[in-house]
Amino acid sequence: MSDELYDDREMSALLEADPEAIDDELKLRPATIDEYVGQKQLLDNLQVFIAAAKQRDEALDHVLFAGPPGLGKTTLAHVIAREMGVSLKATSGPVIERGGDLAAIVSNLEEGDVLFIDEIHRLNRAVQEILYPAMEDYEIDIVLGQGPAARALKFHLPRFTLVGATTREGLLSAPFRARFGYVAVLDFYSPEELSEIVLRSARVLDVSISDEAALALARRSRGTPRIANRLLRRVRDFAEIEGDGSVDAELVDSSLRRLDVDGRGLDKMDRRILTVLVERFNGGPVGVEALAAAISEERDTVEDVYEPYLLQQGFLMRTRQGRVATRLAYQHLGVPLPTGQGRLF
Repeated sequence: MSDELYDDREMSALLEADPEAIDDELKLRPATIDEYVGQKQLLDNLQVFIAAAKQRDEALDHVLFAGPPGLGKTTLAHVIAREMGVSLKATSGPVIERGGDLAAIVSNLEEGDVLFIDEIHRLNRAVQEILYPAMEDYEIDIVLGQGPAARALKFHLPRFTLVGATTREGLLSAPFRARFGYVAVLDFYSPEELSEIVLRSARVLDVSISDEAALALARRSRGTPRIANRLLRRVRDFAEIEGDGSVDAELVDSSLRRLDVDGRGLDKMDRRILTVLVERFNGGPVGVEALAAAISEERDTVEDVYEPYLLQQGFLMRTRQGRVATRLAYQHLGVPLPTGQGRLF
């Protein structure tokens, strides 16, 4: 998989921030369907679609992956390319600002290649519309110039597979979404699946960890492989510097407490969201804009990063009036339940 396209500023910033983490992340990424853990129905479907495309000697149909961050959307794009035996070229929605940017990318594609667009919901509508004929007819029309001097150029493209990843499927226009042959929503992982991922990652990183410790770490990883791998790397640091290098359940517990990750996997910001909702807004309902402002965070970050797990675990409810804290949120924070307000918990 070569010739990947990344925004140089974004990638260099990541490398400067933590080059070891980037290297570990690439090493831990499964390369094939057989190595991938979890999302069984999705993988079973993909295996059939890939086998059928290869049997017909065709490019795989376009695929859209939706779901919260860290569940494996990018990894699945790499898996598709590896299983199809083609190159993957990667970019992201915010990088493609104009039709010319898109033309420069697709003009470098070869027959059967996978074009991966992360945060595809952030493509502007004009670029999405340019993609319509590219996805359906493998042609792209670019208008050069303005007014009477404007002229249209038509580029013929090789058959390729567009793989899109989004955390906000609802922001995609209906015509754009309809052009994907397979739309899959990734689910949060079970503790058992995450435990298997932790054990595999520990083998790759040469970390000695017990099954009990792997499960303990998995239960506090918010159902997300990326978080599980990140916590494993931090626990490894504690084990190497303050222990004998091996990881047991006691070390996992002490390390995660020092990292402000509690027994349900909630971190400091999760608890802050619940605390503000319970104490400042009396449990809700409150609009997401007001909630985001109260915790000094972007609305998109609240909706994409924090809310999905809080909703899935039953700490939060969405209503027409806004967000509402549940009984479980009060119990987790150790705050007495309000009385006489007729609120559903």
